[in-house]
Parts: sequence; structure tokens; C-alpha cells
Amino acid sequence: MEKNLNWAVLGTGVIANEMAQALKAMGKTLYAVGNRTHEKAVTFAEKYQVAKVYDDFHEMFTDPDVDVIYITTPHNTHIGFVREALKNKKHVLCEKSITLNSLELEEALALAKENDVIFAEAMTIWHMPLYKKLWELIDAGKTGTYASNANEEHEEIADWLADGVPALGKVQMIQLNFGSYKEYNMKNRFFNMDLAGGALLDIGVYALSIARSFMESKPDQVLSQVKFAPTGADEQAGILLMNKEAQMATLALSLHSKQPKRAVISCENGYIEIMEYPRADQAVIVEAESGVHHTVNAGEAKKALQYEMEDMEQAIKTGDVHKLKISDTKDVMDIMTDLRKKWNMKYPGERWE
Repeated sequence: MEKNLNWAVLGTGVIANEMAQALKAMGKTLYAVGNRTHEKAVTFAEKYQVAKVYDDFHEMFTDPDVDVIYITTPHNTHIGFVREALKNKKHVLCEKSITLNSLELEEALALAKENDVIFAEAMTIWHMPLYKKLWELIDAGKTGTYASNANEEHEEIADWLADGVPALGKVQMIQLNFGSYKEYNMKNRFFNMDLAGGALLDIGVYALSIARSFMESKPDQVLSQVKFAPTGADEQAGILLMNKEAQMATLALSLHSKQPKRAVISCENGYIEIMEYPRADQAVIVEAESGVHHTVNAGEAKKALQYEMEDMEQAIKTGDVHKLKISDTKDVMDIMTDLRKKWNMKYPGERWE
């Protein structure tokens, strides 16, 4: 009989609440919760019928009944908690940004390998069914055909093509916007350097993940402009990427200027437009020559965390980690680290090398 994995969550904020609700939708119950403020953990446990609350949240890392930990705390705290969890042979799904920089990520990945556990980023882009189908469609477009013996997993793509959705050809250019209007309060987490604030790690990680997922290789040319908040955090940035295949991406990010969360993936034979892209379940595909629009759907936005945890559980049970896109996570972190080095934007106590 297949073992039911016991999940624990570190933190009790918005993501932790969504995670508990997602587990319930999966027919499961969250096993344990830990938080710096014990009273918050108790209240959270009562709300979601969580079996175990730790007096000291560090006990989560050594609890023999915990199989996998979802870390939802601010990203400046990730590496310390990740390190402790992995050393105690716990699988870890960690909120974005998975670490502060590439050095921390390399350490964590090495610890995961050493302890034979899985460490992955809770990046919605990697797990939403829409993106999995769009990546398949792009792959189909490279040859202009789709395998006639498509199995059930690929049936939806075959249906899209049968309905007239074009094989799009090579991705040429990607445009990404993500702008939030955050109160200009230098003490909040968005602008606070002590809490690893800034647009890049908070919202840019989504845009870069989209870009990387539709590019054939990691960008090796990166240009940028940045505007800093009074605290020294990156408030606004424009980023231009290009890889060895000459695929390009442009990103516009802001924490103090509202923009649509809009992605446009331009290919040889048409383009894909995606709104609200962090948890998208719908895209519009436009044919280049005719201008005909095709609306395609896959998955449900409200199930974003459920998809993450389902992929994580599958990876733990089978050892197949390809859906976790760990390599792409590493590429995105390398880009963000290199950008901040160029900007000379280092968080207090952070080590780059």
C-alpha cells in the first residue's frame, strides 16, 4: 500500500492558508504546523484541524513523522530553514524566491543530493497545466506537426491542433510586465533590505521563470536598468535577455507602478498572450497571417498550490523530478544573482561567494 505523505508547513501567512486549503481539496489533512509565534500556530491548527503544533518550530525538522515541509516564510529566512530540513532528511518545497542567491541554492541542492531528498521551488509557473500544454505546443511547432500516436497526456494538445490552433514555430521574442502599487512605506517587506525586499526577488522571479520556460537555453546576455528605493532595494527595473539561439525577452518590473501581469510569447507563426500569468489557466493564441484568435484553457487558477504539491508528491514517490524544473529554477536564480551583483545590491549579511 502506498504511503500517505505527511506534510508540515512552516509559517502561517497567506500561502500557508492556501496550502492547507489545497491539501483539503486533495482529500488530505495537514499534519503539522510551526511558527515563530506559537499562538498563531495554535490558531492556524484549530482552523484547519492540524494534528500537531510545535512549541518550538525547530522540532518540525526532526519530527520522524514529517515527510515533506512547505516553507512559506520570507525569502531571506529560507536558506537557514532549508539547511536544517535537508540535513534531517526532509523533502522541501520552498516558496519563491527559493533562496537569496546562487551560492545558497547550490548549497541547498548539494545537501538535498547528499541526504537523498528532494528540494524544489513552489513556483506556480512550473506546475500550472496551461504552461505544460503550451510548452508541448511550442515543441510541436518546431516540426509543424504533432505525433499521431499522442497518448492521453497529450490529448488536449492534439485537440487544440485539430481545432485549428497553429503550430507556432520557434519562439523569437518574449515580453513580460509585472507591476504592483505598493504603499511607499520603507519599513514594509517590499522595500526593507533586512527582509530581502525589492521587485526582482518578489515579482521578477515570476517573469524570469516564464521567460526561461519558453527559451531553448539559458540567456547568456543580460542588460538592465534599475531604479532604487530610498532603502536601496530595487523598486523598478527593465531587463533585456538573449540566449545563444538569439531568442530575446524584455521584462518591465515595478513595486510602485501598477501594470498588468501580461506575457506575450511571439513565435514565427503567431503569438501567445497570457494575462495574470503567475496562476494562468487561459491563453489566447493569435495566428500571424490571418490574425485569427484561438482561446485555449487548461487547469484552474484556484488550484495553483494543489498542482505544486501534486507534482512534489509524484516526484517523491517516483524519483522523477522533471516536472519540478529544478534546472530552470537554478538558471533563474543565476540571472537574478548576476543582476544584483551588477547593481551592487547586496542584502545585509548576504554572501555571494
